[in-house]
Amino acid sequence: MPHTWEWKVRLHLYEDDDGTTKAHLILDTGTTELTGHGAAHRHPADPNVPEIGDELAAGRALNNLARQLLKTAERDIEGMGAPQPHGREAAGWPT
Repeated sequence: MPHTWEWKVRLHLYEDDDGTTKAHLILDTGTTELTGHGAAHRHPADPNVPEIGDELAAGRALNNLARQLLKTAERDIEGMGAPQPHGREAAGWPT
């Protein structure tokens, strides 16, 4: 039963007054929205390279979102009655 879906991702990056870069990531599946968050703090002795803060904050937000997606999938699989096998990250599905 093949299917094709398009999920939309919006990533917002901003720097606050204390020099912390923050990322706010929204995944819209058409039926559900998940939000990921990430932040990066530059040490005062480090050179100011905004791209690095953006990359770190965005990567951490994506990582946060990935963990949420995997937990959601695990709950959905368990809701279908699939047993939780040992040694796998997601129940019933190899990862």
